[in-house]
Amino acid sequence: MKKIYFVLLLMALPLFSFGQDLVTVNNEPVQELKGFKMYPNPAYGNEVYITTETNGVKDIKIYDVFGEVVLTSRITTNTLDISRLVPGVYVLQVTERKKTMTRKLVVK
Repeated sequence: MKKIYFVLLLMALPLFSFGQDLVTVNNEPVQELKGFKMYPNPAYGNEVYITTETNGVKDIKIYDVFGEVVLTSRITTNTLDISRLVPGVYVLQVTERKKTMTRKLVVK
């Protein structure tokens, strides 16, 4: 009886060791914005400045900690108005020329 359990264990061992291969879903290269800067962070006033290497038109989405979009904006300058945000931690997503950058934004 012990031999049967031992044989079954030896047969199952390769399944446990080889069945844990890494699976990747998204193989697309990440394209981030060159020269991205966001300041001040933490933000104490009503504005945040966002600059990139090309300084083109930027689509902005800001998410709260629950994943809800709390602010969307399209800016042509480097100034983003955050006066409607209450103090807290947010996720800022900036898209410019089909390239996206995501950063944490703290509003005090």
